Amino acid sequence: MTTVPTDTGVGPLLRGWRERRRISQLELALRADSSARHISFVETGRARPSEDMVLRLAEHLDVPVRERNALLVVAGYAPRYAQTPLGDPALAPLREGLDRLLAGYEPYPALVLDGTYTVVAANRGMALLMEGVSPELLAPPLNAMRVTLHPDGLAPRIVNLDQWRADLLAQMERQIALVRSPELRALYDEVAAYPVPRRAGGGPAGADRERAAPFALPMVIEHRGRVLSFLSSIATFNTPMDVTVAELAIETFLPADRETAAHLHAHLS
Repeated sequence: MTTVPTDTGVGPLLRGWRERRRISQLELALRADSSARHISFVETGRARPSEDMVLRLAEHLDVPVRERNALLVVAGYAPRYAQTPLGDPALAPLREGLDRLLAGYEPYPALVLDGTYTVVAANRGMALLMEGVSPELLAPPLNAMRVTLHPDGLAPRIVNLDQWRADLLAQMERQIALVRSPELRALYDEVAAYPVPRRAGGGPAGADRERAAPFALPMVIEHRGRVLSFLSSIATFNTPMDVTVAELAIETFLPADRETAAHLHAHLS
């Protein structure tokens, strides 16, 4: 569903995206094969942009696909991009490809998320890490942020929880700044309010055993008496033409040391 703002026109919305990207009117005009004067007229409402111009400006401003639909509607045009349910037969090849990718990554953990961090697919490596999580948190729809930060989820076992939590919340803040999503804002407010688990000594869970990686922040987590370390990476689809596909993200967890890799191979051989 396209969320359409009703308190402003397409011009101010485009100006907001331009300022967010820190691009001048002249630079945007050169990229979009227009003129700074026309861009100014569009932003102030003195000129109504064509459908093609809205799409061109949105492309050069790297506006998310869902928000491009919103810009078109505010400008008086029909949405251009479909939002196909992931279970639709038309997306069957995509789902099959994602399943093969996740299975091929085993024994290392991997999962697929939608735009509100709902888990739409995961592999056995991810299920291994979920051992001990409260069944209520694992009930559909499973949400990655809730499972990670809830006191009955992974949080008590994350050794560097303070660092990892701060990184996840900052990631959510950046996402909220890009899209007008009441669901994402509500999720952020919920998980940010979770109490941080404390150990018997009074410090944050695992604070006495934090590890640092010189090239990326790892997630360091306890599992079956072992301390495992993972580096996370997120991949998205290039030039998506569907809102659902545009908002899918594949998150993979790469072992940050040989001990972690050996542990996973031993338990999922």
